[in-house]
Amino acid sequence: MPITADSCPTCGKPADVCVCARIEPMQGHVRVLVLQHPQEQDALLGSVPVLARGWVPTAVRVGLSWRSLAGALGEEVDPARWAVVWPNSLPRPLTEEEQAAPWVRLERGSSAPLEGVVLLDGTWSQGKALWWRNPWLNKLGRLVLNPKEPSIYGKLRKEPRKGWVSTLEAAAEALVAAGEPPEVRDALRRSFRTMVQRVRDRK
Repeated sequence: MPITADSCPTCGKPADVCVCARIEPMQGHVRVLVLQHPQEQDALLGSVPVLARGWVPTAVRVGLSWRSLAGALGEEVDPARWAVVWPNSLPRPLTEEEQAAPWVRLERGSSAPLEGVVLLDGTWSQGKALWWRNPWLNKLGRLVLNPKEPSIYGKLRKEPRKGWVSTLEAAAEALVAAGEPPEVRDALRRSFRTMVQRVRDRK
């Protein structure tokens, strides 16, 4: 859905779907970098605008490839203190205990607290394209999430596998895994749930 004169200038969503006025922006220690596939800019159902509005340390980069983490961020950072959220191509199989955990951090030579997390925004095939076009992602640590609740999207947007969720929901879980308080996750999910309900109400 394209942005129109009736769309919110902040999130790009139609006025009857926009939840910007209900979001209280939060600031924390852990940064979020979203690499968004150019074809994933869904003005109606996309969760990234709500995430970017709700969690201030969020950077969104639209494109297909970047030379490095620093190139995507536009500044030098320590890659050892960043992790990417991606469920496939794991550096090793997960143990049974890890598979049952809400999240698992697979480190790349550092156990220091995370400074940031990277998420790939797009359909499954678009996410795979981003993954393979940016080999530097393999040099980051990995956060593997195992959400206990299904996606708030419900039947509005079909996920390839049970347990896979929207970019916002994944970011909310990743932030808690990286040390932010659970209230951050709850607030982000609450705003997203309101947006999704407004989309349903349009039907």
